[in-house]
Amino acid sequence: MQLGLFMMPLHPPQRPMHETLAENTEKSLLADRLGFNELWVGEHFSATSEPIPSPLMFMAGLIHRTTLTFGTGVINLPNHHPAIVAAEVAQFDHMSNGRLLFGIGSGGLASDFELFGDIPPPERGKRMIEAFETIQRIWSQDPPYDIPGATWPIRLSRTVTPEYGVGFMPKPFRPGGPPVHVSARQPDSFSVTTAAARGWGVISANFVAHRVLAGHWRGLTKGLSESGRRVDGSNWRVARNMVIAASDAEAKARATAPEGSTHYYYDYLGTLAKRAGLAATMTPRDDMDPATCSTEEMIDACVIAGSPQTVLDRLVALREETGPFGHLLMPGLDWSGVNAAWEAETMKRLAQEVMPKLRQHVAAIG
Repeated sequence: MQLGLFMMPLHPPQRPMHETLAENTEKSLLADRLGFNELWVGEHFSATSEPIPSPLMFMAGLIHRTTLTFGTGVINLPNHHPAIVAAEVAQFDHMSNGRLLFGIGSGGLASDFELFGDIPPPERGKRMIEAFETIQRIWSQDPPYDIPGATWPIRLSRTVTPEYGVGFMPKPFRPGGPPVHVSARQPDSFSVTTAAARGWGVISANFVAHRVLAGHWRGLTKGLSESGRRVDGSNWRVARNMVIAASDAEAKARATAPEGSTHYYYDYLGTLAKRAGLAATMTPRDDMDPATCSTEEMIDACVIAGSPQTVLDRLVALREETGPFGHLLMPGLDWSGVNAAWEAETMKRLAQEVMPKLRQHVAAIG
């Protein structure tokens, strides 16, 4: 059972970018000191509330300051030329000596969709697959390159000079490239089944209700079994917002406090999800009208809050109810006001008090 930190990131939109970048760096260094295994960073181009357009650039500054494994969470492939992604990911894989996990997706921020041409969702999915297959081909061969594609056909043959290395695209540190991962939100996501069949990892989003996770395990089981792969949760990462304090009462108060980052997170995402018609996965019951779901009800549906023992018990129960995920990802929230101390305490208690016992439990049940 591995532990990771997942940062969208999400901050109040008025905060200066340099300030939040410094804060997120500090949080990443704390995670490393506490023994977290992974750091995942999201990509958004057009929101001051979600202000990292280049996760690779951000994480590059941490390579020599931590022992973390880094994950792109995710690179939205329809927004990029695949040759650029192939070269930059290969470079980062070499810079980190293979400490990269390649998270890919089709995007999730409406303003980014508009920025990059309002591509319809089905077309975005097609472009994601096209881009990934192009990246794979770039990594698997030497020039000349002649890679067809509906959006990004790639040709490089006239200017190839082998004795000088001209015309050669960089290959990753690891043959074939870093392990691939996709994120999952919907309970019966076809992308989960497809990813599992390809041998990719799956990350269950933190902003879905606990009840949704069982659907992700069904999709994983289906994809793994149909492709002849071993059916287990070793490549399944589950992200859960957590608030841990000395007592249940204190943790629950922090989770719902109006000045708390957890409340801000679910008020922000809940509002945007309702406007986009995507809030059904955030409600405590599948028969509930998402329009009537309050921020507090979303927190109750999606967040694990309590003392270290309560959080441990709930994580054990969650694995039993939904499936045997092999990685737990804690989302990183904003540190304004009281939140730096609150989240640092959660990170410390999770790493030092909860995870050792959770790992013992997982090892004992096989």
